[in-house]
Amino acid sequence: MESPIWKEREELLTSVPGAGKKTAQALIAELPELGEANREEIAKLVGLAPLNRDSGTYRGKRTTWGGRTAVRSSLYMAALSATRFNDKISAFYHRLMDRGKAQKVALVAAMRKLLVMLNTMVKNGTKWNPDLHTSSS
Repeated sequence: MESPIWKEREELLTSVPGAGKKTAQALIAELPELGEANREEIAKLVGLAPLNRDSGTYRGKRTTWGGRTAVRSSLYMAALSATRFNDKISAFYHRLMDRGKAQKVALVAAMRKLLVMLNTMVKNGTKWNPDLHTSSS
């Protein structure tokens, strides 16, 4: 990370509990739209937005798929870590589990929440502040 802009982004991203250096580097390298897209767009780019499988009158399932694999893989590991060490993500994850959601479903929701938080932080140029990020969905 030679560029001062990249270094600044890396510092912002690694300030979040659960997001380490490798996650930050993957996001910076594979997702140049980070900080410029809104929450729906960034989720679609990474493949964390539910897509429907409808045809005519048939209503299929809504699943998350596609997107940038390297970013999604990095976010998966970051979300696993965040469910243990980030109070906000952990509370969100456990609330979904208590509602009866499957473990993978809750983890993908935590991945999306983490991605939206990281995107907003880069957009605003602010470091992690647990008081600013609510645990509500």
